[in-house]
Amino acid sequence: MTAPPPAALGRRLLSMLYEGLVVFAVLLIFFLIPEAALSGYLGHTASPRLMWLHALLLLMIYFVWFWLHGGQTLPMKTWKLRLTNADGAPLRPLQAVFRYLAAWPSILLFGIGILWALLDRDRQFLHDRLAGSCIRSV
Repeated sequence: MTAPPPAALGRRLLSMLYEGLVVFAVLLIFFLIPEAALSGYLGHTASPRLMWLHALLLLMIYFVWFWLHGGQTLPMKTWKLRLTNADGAPLRPLQAVFRYLAAWPSILLFGIGILWALLDRDRQFLHDRLAGSCIRSV
């Protein structure tokens, strides 16, 4: 059985927009509120590097857990998208971590990894191409 083709670029971009709202909520609940409470009670704040590391690890746990347990975050479920291996199988754990880490420079370097999809033969994002993953319609 062959895997379905990649999802349309527009749906993936709209899902990413929605994902930004969810990521903001995750960071607010599990990062900013506890940090504010600790600094208020202890009078001490963490260094900026430690705060960035905490945020990166927190988001890695969020994304990798959802990708490995069903292949969908909440926005991906809403837009009926699923992250799979290139052949349609579920992601492997190291593959999910690599995709997450590759997505940061792909997005932060002026969105070059997203713009890559305009040139890619399968309309894949750069981090998906590098990780051997694919976002498909459900």
